[in-house]
Amino acid sequence: MTQTVQTGRLLSLDVMRGITIAGMIMVNNPGSWQYVYAPLRHAGWNGLTPTDLVFPFFMFIMGVSMFFSLRKYHFSFSRESVFKVLKRTLLIFLIGVGLNLFGHLFRHGFGHFEQLRILGVLQRLALAYGIASLIGLSVHHKYVLHIAAGLLVFYAALLAFTDSATLSTHNIIAIIDRALLGESHLYRDMLADGTRIAFDPEGLLSCIGSVAHVLLGFYAGKIIRNGKKEHEPVILHLFILGAILLFAGLLLQYGFPINKKIWSSTFVLATCGLASLLLALLIWIIDINGKKRWSLFFETFGINPLYLYVQAALLSTLLSVSGVHAFVCDSWFVPVLGNYGGSLAWAIFFVVLNWIPGYGLYRKQIYIKL
Repeated sequence: MTQTVQTGRLLSLDVMRGITIAGMIMVNNPGSWQYVYAPLRHAGWNGLTPTDLVFPFFMFIMGVSMFFSLRKYHFSFSRESVFKVLKRTLLIFLIGVGLNLFGHLFRHGFGHFEQLRILGVLQRLALAYGIASLIGLSVHHKYVLHIAAGLLVFYAALLAFTDSATLSTHNIIAIIDRALLGESHLYRDMLADGTRIAFDPEGLLSCIGSVAHVLLGFYAGKIIRNGKKEHEPVILHLFILGAILLFAGLLLQYGFPINKKIWSSTFVLATCGLASLLLALLIWIIDINGKKRWSLFFETFGINPLYLYVQAALLSTLLSVSGVHAFVCDSWFVPVLGNYGGSLAWAIFFVVLNWIPGYGLYRKQIYIKL
């Protein structure tokens, strides 16, 4: 449904959400996967690239926004609040499956549904949002950090004791996904020798780390809500939170690596720390000092993130199967800018292309949400 954009929104939240959505669209849609600059690629296994930040940053912001959205239910575990959370969780999950199905139909036609991937980015967001929201509704908020820490410790110990910090068929994440979903319904990742195995980077078990991720964002939302009107204490507390989480993640990686594909506990700590620092910086720039003219482009993505993400996924498939993608890259961008430059040019062009209808919604102050 749609509703008019409400006044009184914290603009920095919308801008940061928009930065992450625009970033997700760009890195998911290069001109050619053969020619992508290193910072715009995910880490092969352990490690962290700028591209590895966009998804966790969005998840952190989802936790911040979740705090404000649950306030209207007074954080009470009621029939109304639980129904709203479960309904939204189911709809986001089904939209994610629908996007997978849309691409599957163009690749395989009406058949081979045994190869349809079930999990994905939106499915991960849905599960993490649903579980974290139920925790936020049923647990006193002074225990949120304790729960997040407990989940991270438990998850790290589980992966360590099962020797699951490597990409293999014996990884417990892969084992559980194969048992519950079936191997043919999983993403296939590549080993160093070129062999492909069923391993889903948005697996069910690794959702434990994502739930903790959202809870840390939820706690940041609590900091913002409890801050004074002049904002300075909010910035200070967010910087302190960010610094602690970031350094904890960086130091602990020597015992357990930072890894996006298994959403390791150190990955959660490091990316939540960076996200908290960025949010504090944006609040200082935009909401305190009023430097916001530059942010219009990202605000457009930030007020309708789900719609624009889905729009980009559908448009990407249509432009690919119609040959428009290849024609524009090969005829316009690559001859002028070369393989790598042309690939990047398409990615930027595609982001702007999706921004245009988003700007129309922005001008009409329409907020599309579930």
